Amino acid sequence: MTFPQDDLSPRPDRPVEVWQPTGQPLPLVCDSPHSGTAYPADFGHAVPMSLLRRGEDTHVHRLWHSAPAHGATLIAATFPRTYIDVNRSETDLDPAQIEGDWPVPLAPGPKTRQGLGLVWQQIVKDGVATPLYARRRTVAEVQQRIARYWRPYHAQLQQAIDASVRRFGAVWHLNLHSMPSDVYRRLGRQDAPPLADFVLGDRDGTTCAPDFVQLIADTLRGFGYSVALNEPYKGVELIGRIGQPQLGRHSLQIEIRRPVYMDEDTRAPNAGFVPLQRHLDQLLGVVAGHVRTQLPKFE
Repeated sequence: MTFPQDDLSPRPDRPVEVWQPTGQPLPLVCDSPHSGTAYPADFGHAVPMSLLRRGEDTHVHRLWHSAPAHGATLIAATFPRTYIDVNRSETDLDPAQIEGDWPVPLAPGPKTRQGLGLVWQQIVKDGVATPLYARRRTVAEVQQRIARYWRPYHAQLQQAIDASVRRFGAVWHLNLHSMPSDVYRRLGRQDAPPLADFVLGDRDGTTCAPDFVQLIADTLRGFGYSVALNEPYKGVELIGRIGQPQLGRHSLQIEIRRPVYMDEDTRAPNAGFVPLQRHLDQLLGVVAGHVRTQLPKFE
């Protein structure tokens, strides 16, 4: 499987990429909601692209590119999360950021209050927050982002989840991300521990079987990486909706510290990219093996 180089050009015809299994299919779904680099022409941002791109989980889908060879479906957004964030609820908006009256009640969450909700309002670098826009977005502008980008992504992901459950009776979902090295500073955490290379989020044990989380943590530590659980990321909208382990629906968020594989300023892969990619391929093999051992329970 190959990926085009990032040229940042709009791709309104293809908001979502889906790679089907090339190996023996398994109920394993991997999605990268924030690695998109196709910036829509109507974005209207008022910050330099070099700053705006700090919101990307750049290259994450490339790091996990071998997932289909292990029987997984791999899904990735082509658009950037700063345009619209599919890991937020459709109603996670602040009415004050919208020009006009929203037609249904809104439910802004804590991320929206930080300017990082469904439609981002700021970018933070070195502890300084810069507004993304010079004006508020209109109701129509936000609605078209939801209709053309947010809903298609959710539809593709839900389709993959539902297909796995119908065929196998269960599903294992990996929600794939990367995290900035200054995340604790952004969160105002002065007494925080060193940021781990990997953070596994299961919303405090509610979205995934503990043995599956432990398997992934142990495998990553075996490669020499540091691993934390739910610190500082527990998982948000996607794993919270999909993860129902009591029903055989396991959902885990995996965050990778960006300097492990890329330069945060240039977004270019660094010397760690290829070794990490190889390790993730091995991890996917371990995950696939685990899923195979679990399937008889659901047949």
